Amino acid sequence: MNGTERIRVTRAQVLAHRAAAHGLDRSTPAPAVLALGVQDTPAGSAALALAARGASAEGLERVWSFRGAPHLHRREDLAALATALWPADDADATARLSSTVIKEGARLGVEAFRAAALALRTVVTGPTPKGVASAGVTALVPRSLAFDCATCGSRHVSGLLFQQAGLFGAVRVTAAGGTTLAPLDPGFPLPTAAHGTADLVEDHLRFLGPATPAGIAKSLGVRTPVVDAARPADLTEVDVDGTTAWARTADVDALRAARPSRAAADVRLLPPGDPYLQARDRELLVPDAARRKEVWRAIGNPGVLLLGSEPAGTWRAKAAGRRVDLTVTPFVPLPAAARRALEAEADLVARTRGASEARLLLP
Repeated sequence: MNGTERIRVTRAQVLAHRAAAHGLDRSTPAPAVLALGVQDTPAGSAALALAARGASAEGLERVWSFRGAPHLHRREDLAALATALWPADDADATARLSSTVIKEGARLGVEAFRAAALALRTVVTGPTPKGVASAGVTALVPRSLAFDCATCGSRHVSGLLFQQAGLFGAVRVTAAGGTTLAPLDPGFPLPTAAHGTADLVEDHLRFLGPATPAGIAKSLGVRTPVVDAARPADLTEVDVDGTTAWARTADVDALRAARPSRAAADVRLLPPGDPYLQARDRELLVPDAARRKEVWRAIGNPGVLLLGSEPAGTWRAKAAGRRVDLTVTPFVPLPAAARRALEAEADLVARTRGASEARLLLP
C-alpha cells in the first residue's frame, strides 16, 4: 500500500471518474468495462447497458458468473474468469452457499462447487432446459447439496449452488423462451485452485473505485478476507468525503482531475443492473435515502437517468405493440436541453429492444 499522505477526493470527482472509466461518453465501440462483464438482470438489460455506451451485445456469451447472476462476457475471458472466481478455500466456498436449506452441504466447501460443476459438465451436453439440467445435477451431487422443495414437491439441488457453479461447469445460459443451458464451445478445464483473483479486484477498482475491501467482496461475491489476500500491489488509500477506500495508484491523477460534465444534454438511460450501479457504496451514488429506495428495490428495480455522472431520476419502459413507452421520473426539474436529449435516448432504448418507436413520458 502506498505510504504517502492520504489523498482526499470528493463524491463528484469519484462519480465523474467512474463515468469516464465506464465509457459513458461513447468514445469507443468496445467499452473497457467488459473486463468485468455486464449483468443481464432482467434479461435484455445488458444490451441496454452496452447501448448506453455506444456498443452492442453481439458476440458476447451469457453465463452465470458473479454471485451466480447472468452476465454478458467476452468469450475469450471466460477461462481466466472461472479460475479467478474459483473459491479461495473452504471457508470462502461455504460463505458463498450460506443458506438454511443446505447448511450441512455448505460445509463441504470447495468440494460442493467441484461436485456441482462436474455434474453440469456431465448433464449439459447440448441445449438443456434449466429444470432438466437441475434434475440431472441433483441426481449426481451429494444428497446434502439438495433439499426437499415445498413449492414443487420434489428434491433438487440448491439454486444458490447451481447458478454459482454455472461458469465452472462451462455452460452458457439463454433466456429466450425459458432458461436453457448449453455447453460453451470451446470449453475449458475445471479450475483446481483460485488464480487471478487480484486481477478481478484491480478491475473492480478500475471501474468502481475507490472502494472498500468489503464493498469489493460484495460485488464479486466473495469473502472480504479473500479480497484482502488478493490486494493488488500498487494501491493508494484515499479519503472520499470522510470514508477511507482503496484506489489504484495509476488512477490517482485522473481522480484528482475529474470534473462532472456541465453539458445539460449529456444524459444516459441506464438499465437496472448497469455496471455503473454495481458499486456497493450506494450512499455515495445516491445520497438521499428516499431516492435510494426508489432506485434499489427488493423487487423490480427501475432504470436510472444519468445526467453527466449524476443519478438524476428513474425510468421504466413498457411495450405497447411495436412502440415502447418510457416513463422518466426526474429527481429535480430537467433543463430543456436534457429533455430534448432524452428523446434520442428513448429512441435508442426502443431500437435496442427491437421496437420501431418510442414515446417519452415526462412530468
